[in-house]
Amino acid sequence: MVAGFGTWAGGTFRSLRVRNYRLFATGQIVSNTGTWMQRIAQDWLVLSLTNSSTAVGITTALQFLPMLLFGLWGGVLADRYPKRRTLICTQSAMGLLAATLAVLTLTGTVRVWYVYLIALLLGFATVVDNPTRQSFVTEMVGEKDLRNAVSLNSAIFQSARLIGPAVAGILINAVGAGWAFGLNALSFGGVLTGLVLMRPHELFPAPRIARARGQLRDGLRYIAGRRELIWPIVLVGFVGTFGYNWAIVLSAFAKNVFHHGAGTYGLFNTLMALGSLVGALLAARRATTRLRLLVLAAVGFGALEIVAAVTPWFLVFGPLLLVIGLVGMTFNTTANATVQLAAAPEMRGRVMGVYMLVFTGGTPIGGPLIGWITETYGARIGLTVGGGVAALAAAAVGGILYRTRRATPPAPVPDAVEAPAAPRA
Repeated sequence: MVAGFGTWAGGTFRSLRVRNYRLFATGQIVSNTGTWMQRIAQDWLVLSLTNSSTAVGITTALQFLPMLLFGLWGGVLADRYPKRRTLICTQSAMGLLAATLAVLTLTGTVRVWYVYLIALLLGFATVVDNPTRQSFVTEMVGEKDLRNAVSLNSAIFQSARLIGPAVAGILINAVGAGWAFGLNALSFGGVLTGLVLMRPHELFPAPRIARARGQLRDGLRYIAGRRELIWPIVLVGFVGTFGYNWAIVLSAFAKNVFHHGAGTYGLFNTLMALGSLVGALLAARRATTRLRLLVLAAVGFGALEIVAAVTPWFLVFGPLLLVIGLVGMTFNTTANATVQLAAAPEMRGRVMGVYMLVFTGGTPIGGPLIGWITETYGARIGLTVGGGVAALAAAAVGGILYRTRRATPPAPVPDAVEAPAAPRA
């Protein structure tokens, strides 16, 4: 039994054998927990200052706006500059913003427009940080273990999603939101320490591009010309925009469908996070990435949302959320790894810039639309529409991929490419 567990752990956590990635992952556990704490505390602070849900929505919109407007340029910068140094700069900036919000809150001088400004600045830091951090994973572990590392990153994120809000709730009730911001600022020290302690000669750095005109256009043309890039990104856009509006539909299900309170809403989110965590750990065991799995996961995700929408039983709805979280995470990790492995190293930053823009940029579109449908026609219709669009988009993309594969089979996606014999300096 011990040997079997060791084999399972060795397959699931094999990226942690790489010292640089081990340092990075350790820092991410601490930092992501702090980030979830700040998300909860920030919303609570704005609500306390204004007593307005609209103000909370404005704060979220300001944090996403820079990615929507400038996300593509963030990918260009990720390809242009050394990724480890760039992350040191972006993570330092984000830690400084959290520390500023902590000081303002603890001294009683905070105003809602301060929070707006900090949220906007945090969004600008994220524009560069997101594609750089995503594409830096390959430089730490090489292409052979990329699939595993992407899945472990998702597992870390979901673990923090379980811990961070709970800790934030305790802190807010005990000592106030300011201390949650302060602890988040300190949490960036974990990431920065890991980045500084890395051994540069053990990295697999991608070729950097020199500053020149047309690099963004070149990246878009590159993506458009490769079916293994363009169609997964299109599918991520549809699923992310219409299928991932859980804050809207789960709160409506808890209150208006099952007639329960905030505790049930919290339970629904916990079940989703647990399912996602299991899905990430299972994905970490897979050594290959297939477009077929991507399409099937997206179809299954949409279909399960529809089933959950029509089920009349509370005791069935909850377990379905576990399965939806698992299948949704399978889709996320497969899409991320597929796109990264299919991209040339010198293009990976720009490709991930487009990927992150599509994945998060649809939130200001899909959120209000699904919210309006949910408010007007009910939570069941809102969830059915979101799942239906995701499933139909997946079926359409699957059909296109099947036809283009039969017409002109592309070069295979290098899902299990062997790492170079020795790390490149």
